[in-house]
Amino acid sequence: MAVEKQEGQFRAYGLSEEIVRAIGSLGYADPTPVQREVIPQVLAHRDLTVRAQTGSGKTAAFGIPLCELVDWAENRPQALVLTPTRELAGQVKEDLINIGRFKRLKTVAIYGQQPFAAQKIELKQKVHAVAGTPGRVLDHIRRGTLDVGRIRFLVIDEADEMLNRGFIEQVEAIIEALPKDRVTLLFSATLPEDVERLCRKHLRNPLHIEMESTGVAVDRIAHKLYIVEERNKPALLKAVTATENPDSCIVFCSTQENVDAVNRELRRSGYPCDKIHGGMEQDDRFGVMHAFRRGEFRFLVATDLAARGIDIERVTHVINYDLPMDSEKFVHRIGRTARAGLSGEAVTFAEPREERRLAEIEHYLGFELPRADAPSEEAVESAREAFRRKLETAEAPRPDKRELLSRDIMKLYFNGGKKKKLRAVDFVGTIAKLEGVEAEDIGIIAMQDNATFVEILNGKGPLVLRAMKTTTVKGKLLKVHEANK
Repeated sequence: MAVEKQEGQFRAYGLSEEIVRAIGSLGYADPTPVQREVIPQVLAHRDLTVRAQTGSGKTAAFGIPLCELVDWAENRPQALVLTPTRELAGQVKEDLINIGRFKRLKTVAIYGQQPFAAQKIELKQKVHAVAGTPGRVLDHIRRGTLDVGRIRFLVIDEADEMLNRGFIEQVEAIIEALPKDRVTLLFSATLPEDVERLCRKHLRNPLHIEMESTGVAVDRIAHKLYIVEERNKPALLKAVTATENPDSCIVFCSTQENVDAVNRELRRSGYPCDKIHGGMEQDDRFGVMHAFRRGEFRFLVATDLAARGIDIERVTHVINYDLPMDSEKFVHRIGRTARAGLSGEAVTFAEPREERRLAEIEHYLGFELPRADAPSEEAVESAREAFRRKLETAEAPRPDKRELLSRDIMKLYFNGGKKKKLRAVDFVGTIAKLEGVEAEDIGIIAMQDNATFVEILNGKGPLVLRAMKTTTVKGKLLKVHEANK
């Protein structure tokens, strides 16, 4: 019944059955304010500038209409999403794959610190959408490995962060390479002059949508400020976490060295925790974020890398172990909690010498952070037993919305591809004729030279796997087994 209600909210936009079904399976509730504003405008092919904070649901705001509008039959990419970080590119890829799952839409992510050759092979296949960081996207365009001739939709996500990271020139070079007849969507938490200039130059009569201002969910976040000397921060962190007893907490540090040190200290004290910063291998960073999202540990120690655009639900506490260098970063950090209508707490440590920077942050927020005294020894002692009990209670890992959608999906591997003159339609035609299987049960098909991967939906994977062991595809009997996860 709940899924029907959720689907009904989005069905009003005239979306196709495949997209509505995916939205229902993902558990999306009512459209968020930014989704209500953006979705109908993108469906009407309007250029947009959207000023919206992280955590407002904007990935689905552009992802839902993009997946609705792209043409499955077109082999070349039709949508390009530019992001400032590799993590965000990976997340956008996952979200677009999930929204477009039943329409069999293929999205790839391209970014640095990954082999260029592997990305080149992926881009040679049928691809509907690409999410990537500007440097690597531009590299592929210049080398001719990313065909942008059919791009109909460009999304510039977190545009102000692109500017902060010095990517604006690369973004402009990418835009110059794209077809002029396209829909351009620019999302940004703030609109500094360089971003405004980008809008004036490259967007056609854009509609400007402005959502919640700088105070991200301020009404749902309780703040506490502790003035503390640097040397006393580790002890205060342990005292505060004991008395606050968070279910899920991100501790933000300003440097990789501090992240490493705080993570070591918490682990020594028996905290279930892990860390993420830019000095780690990309696969390790993705692995940590995925484990934290699933609730495999309660404390994540991070640099600002994790503050921008990463969708983690149910974070109850954010602790600013170090003050960030600018006020916007503070807002993005605290925006990790109080997501999806929930409440949260933001605890901030500031050194006495940082009063000026603290005043700038408070001016930006529009209110003073309430000062608090360090928890007394008695308060810590009385809280210790409940805190220890929670630390020792291992939660059953919770599937995130991406995994919920994937529960009834099995990916099959076939040992034949393009070199055997096989095409995606050959697999669709063969599998859809199996008894008990319909075309709607076939998901994304990824073809390589010597292999093909086919997603089977709706729990029909085991049935198809058994049948295809004795069924030929275009006269060829292929080896088939469940693909490695």
